[in-house]
Amino acid sequence: MKGLILMVWQWTQLFAFLFVSVFSLYLFAVVMYSRYLNVKLGKSVKVEKNVGKRLKVFAVQVFGQTKLMKDPKSGLMHLIVFYGFIILQFGALDIIVKGFGSEGLPIPGYDVFVLTQEVTVFLIFLAVGYAAYRRYGEKLPRLKKGWKPSIVVFLILSLMLSVLGTLGFERVYHGMEASWYAPLSSMIAAPFSEAGTTVGAILFYFFWWVHLVILLTFLIYVPQSKHFHLITAPINIMLGRTDPVGRLQKLDLEDEEAESFGVGKIEDFTKKQMLDYYACVECGRCTDVCPASSTGKLLSPMHLIVKLRDHLTEKGAVTSKTPWTPAFAFPQPATHSVQLSDSHATTYDWSQGANTNIEPTLQMQKQMWTQEGKDVRELNLIGDVMTEDEIWACTTCRNCEDQCPVGNEHVDKIIDLRRHLVLMEGSVPTDGQRAMQNIERQSNPWGINRNSRADWTEETDLNDVPTVKENPTFEILYFVGSMGSFDNRSIKVSQSLTKLMNKAQVNFAILGNEEKNSGDTPRRMGNELLFQELCAENISIFEKYNVKKIVTACPHTYNTFKNEYPDFGLVDVEVLHHTELLDQLIKEKRLVPKYELNERITYHDSCYLGRYNNIYDQPRDILRAIQGVDVIEMNRNRENGMCCGAGGGMMWMEETAGKRVNIARTEQALAVNPTVISSACPFCLTMLADGTKSTEVEEVKTKDIAEILDLAVFGEAKEDSAIHS
Repeated sequence: MKGLILMVWQWTQLFAFLFVSVFSLYLFAVVMYSRYLNVKLGKSVKVEKNVGKRLKVFAVQVFGQTKLMKDPKSGLMHLIVFYGFIILQFGALDIIVKGFGSEGLPIPGYDVFVLTQEVTVFLIFLAVGYAAYRRYGEKLPRLKKGWKPSIVVFLILSLMLSVLGTLGFERVYHGMEASWYAPLSSMIAAPFSEAGTTVGAILFYFFWWVHLVILLTFLIYVPQSKHFHLITAPINIMLGRTDPVGRLQKLDLEDEEAESFGVGKIEDFTKKQMLDYYACVECGRCTDVCPASSTGKLLSPMHLIVKLRDHLTEKGAVTSKTPWTPAFAFPQPATHSVQLSDSHATTYDWSQGANTNIEPTLQMQKQMWTQEGKDVRELNLIGDVMTEDEIWACTTCRNCEDQCPVGNEHVDKIIDLRRHLVLMEGSVPTDGQRAMQNIERQSNPWGINRNSRADWTEETDLNDVPTVKENPTFEILYFVGSMGSFDNRSIKVSQSLTKLMNKAQVNFAILGNEEKNSGDTPRRMGNELLFQELCAENISIFEKYNVKKIVTACPHTYNTFKNEYPDFGLVDVEVLHHTELLDQLIKEKRLVPKYELNERITYHDSCYLGRYNNIYDQPRDILRAIQGVDVIEMNRNRENGMCCGAGGGMMWMEETAGKRVNIARTEQALAVNPTVISSACPFCLTMLADGTKSTEVEEVKTKDIAEILDLAVFGEAKEDSAIHS
């Protein structure tokens, strides 16, 4: 009779296990299929091969967790949970097998295996406890609070308790003695040592089922939450770009079948961009470093991704043919943004607050992302989901992308939205529109006569600056750029650079009045048409004079020529930034900085030089080659350096909300008590110079790397410098 009861129980256990497991897998498959159909709404995109590089990046970022380790404390916590769950999956299989009367998996050194399981459970307890502390103890602004963001904490803790309960009452069930190989489960079993096998069996199977149900709950919950990144993030990283970071995709403006250009509805994004949405873990790291978010603008990179994801999910629920869509995963009525006025950030006192603060932006996003009874099919992507204020607040600095642990790209989405606004709706902020019109008419943002582009060479008798016609055998084309040609402050950089090149006997020439705007500003502002026109004109001029090497002092020009012009036919042309050239000339002893500069210098990393092109060491090497210079680093430096606020066309548009980005960055520089704030970008130089004026610390000078090296090489007395021969 006892044997019959045991057999009935085992068959019942097996039937219940199969039913629950198969049904859960079915629900998981349906949700996954619905997500797949949502992503299919996007446009096809060509993914480059280069499998070797992809696998390397995959291994480093997925198994090495390198992006997460940018925040060491959070990274270590996540590392424990990541590898802990991998280890515990073997334990979960072992537990499931034991539920059917088996002794477990046939693992060599089984006692050691049990010990690793219990140690892992203990470490995950500590890691999850620390995660809860960071969210609710430290109260990090970037981490969302409330029930929904905390569900996974309770699930993980419950899962760990069920593992210990199963292991502990297994010992009671089978009358196992305490063991140092199972310290935690032995402690749980000790008070029940006299309870008998029946009580042990009941509690064992209770926790066994709790363990199984939580595992299956995870399975169904994951693809319907931010934890979908467990599945999508590795795929997203594997499919990430292998070409230069931040490179914008070329628009085929001659496509007669194209109904529109840019992104005007969610379906205009590519499938890869949509995969980004579902890879987002909502950790807030992107928003935490965003210059717009941290100075009180509407834009939050995290909310950009989340809002686009929610809109895609809602729209997919009513446009895709799915057999089942859970209401809690596809909420109705639709969510959308509401417009806030430009005074939205004035309630925060920036003069009394921290240097940067994302809380005003987070509060605004919370107010904006509301629920109303508007049909999702009637929502406008630009206006209802993303406001124009958010779209135009981006400086395209890519700090968000550099910090993102799952490989999301934010900037290209914003540029795609701008392209639709500019090309299809003609909607541009007034200042930006004026700058683009001037570039179109006179090839510079101020509208100065294009025939005055080379006038800066006549303002000094210290430089010998030949044009390509005067020196047809030149080796290097010095592309001066609009700032270096017309901006009074940047002209000094042009003069210093040409002096240094002449000193080093560099065979160079300039285009003079034939030079055009590089097109970076129009492209980042969404005017792809104007960019492509300028691009074609510049390439034609380069081919006319057989240009093989270009040097420029502008990182924006440098990035555009080096990484984006090749899409339009610029080939076999080497592009150098002036810091690369000057560093090379110093190392070759063609430039010798023989004069001592007693200066305490902090260097500001240009976004387009650093995060876009990984040039961090050359500017610093130049400074360290100068006697007497003490190079000090700001708290935010190198790949985590904060933007000056000028990128993405913001150089030509006025900030009307929150704190000025250049003020925040200048304050970060002043915090290390420099005598000179150095840079290697004309935009950055202008923004930092304005910052020192606005903060009334004009005794701290702002200088380009070329100007500093000029002083060290030539030693001319400058009224604003301390020079000792």
